[in-house]
Amino acid sequence: MTKQTPITVAYGDGIGPEIMKETLKVLDAAGAQLDIEVVEIGEKVYKSGHLTGIEPKTWDSLLRTKVFLKAPITTPQGGGFRSLNVTIRAMLGLYANVRPCVSYAPFVETKHPNMDVVIVRENVEDLYAGIEYQQSPQVCHSIKLISRPGSEKIVRYAFEYAKTFNRKKVTCFSKDNILKFADGLFHKVYDEVGSEYPVFEKEHWIIDIGTAKLADTPENFDVIVLANLYGDILSDIAAQISGSLGLAGSANIGEQGAMFEAIHGSAPRRAGQNVANPSGLMQGAILMLIHIGQYEAATTLHNAWLKTLEDGIHTYDVFKEGISHKQVSTSEFGDAVCARMGQRPSQLKAAAYGEVKKKTSHASMSKATPKKRELVGVDVYIFAEETAASFPERLTSKDFGEMKLEFIFNRGARIYPEGLKETICIDQWRCRFKPTSGSCSHEQIVALLSSLTKQGFDAIKTENLYTFDGKPGYTNHDG
Repeated sequence: MTKQTPITVAYGDGIGPEIMKETLKVLDAAGAQLDIEVVEIGEKVYKSGHLTGIEPKTWDSLLRTKVFLKAPITTPQGGGFRSLNVTIRAMLGLYANVRPCVSYAPFVETKHPNMDVVIVRENVEDLYAGIEYQQSPQVCHSIKLISRPGSEKIVRYAFEYAKTFNRKKVTCFSKDNILKFADGLFHKVYDEVGSEYPVFEKEHWIIDIGTAKLADTPENFDVIVLANLYGDILSDIAAQISGSLGLAGSANIGEQGAMFEAIHGSAPRRAGQNVANPSGLMQGAILMLIHIGQYEAATTLHNAWLKTLEDGIHTYDVFKEGISHKQVSTSEFGDAVCARMGQRPSQLKAAAYGEVKKKTSHASMSKATPKKRELVGVDVYIFAEETAASFPERLTSKDFGEMKLEFIFNRGARIYPEGLKETICIDQWRCRFKPTSGSCSHEQIVALLSSLTKQGFDAIKTENLYTFDGKPGYTNHDG
């Protein structure tokens, strides 16, 4: 008898319990060998005082099984509640989010019948690190955190995924024409890592035109690798244009664990009505079976699900007169999939996971070449409710000893020197200081901040300015 794989299961909130019941039913019918531990997460746990929606004993289960099949949950509004998904991804290092977006024409209506795209999204960095501050009454600041190690892990994973599943092309989307450091690093790492995989076609698109092209001609894409925020948005777009966001599953993969789910939410207004489509969670479960090496069960379940779609057995969300044969409930859809175990679709492409020789590997990262780092100045953010005329006049009239004021910016617009008094400003001013001569020291920066305070300026944030091998590691406005 095949050894059972331990997994952690959460029934979730809203429609979660209904679709999880059907998903576990079809997993059993497909012959999946699972040792299930059920845990409570979500709304009840949030309201019991756990701001992340997860209890310590649940962590014990996740660390033991390292496989989590999760139904959607409801996050209460307000009160400082943090996204449970973000918490789990960060704590367990689930750095890769994989979302296959496939069309099932002509059985599910779509304008893109030949679509078969996999979105590989970085899962723990970017703006989703959740590092935010309110610095003044008018200004909030969110940090877009992009690292070389994080970028390299996800880009390598995307190429390894393409190799495992016999894909042909890996495309990168970024916005490095504007975000030259953060997105520039992501693009640079993509180029560097991509050079190690010469067998694949490679291309890069700026995120806006790339998204437009994906929405217009998704058949031109294969595997797409992106940073966290772009990937979150793009994967929903891709799932929707493939036919329905409700048909897509999601895998969150790390070196020490994995989480599988539908990409849709808990839809509380549909809860308890036995109408929700369990397909997204079933697709997540198929991704789970592949991950744990139960390829036969994954193939059996996927083909039964495809045959059910092909036979026109549809829930209300994808039912369409003239295409669908019968509209069914949540439980009836699960029964229909179970009844088709061992069958294969005749028109849709059948699944064959026996051809997957191994799981996608977590390729080791190369060591970045050491760079000479030199402190050359500081940007000081100052709170002042003034105008483009009055603030520069007040600041430039002061003496700051060994540090010289070079520039003043407001929302990225240069205010001094050569600014315009007509520029509309907010209450946060970015002021760049560099030494009057020689190299910069931390002691000089501390003295500058002390001098600013003594002269009545309210410094709310600082960013040290460094060069790396002589090249500025900051947005340079000298030109």
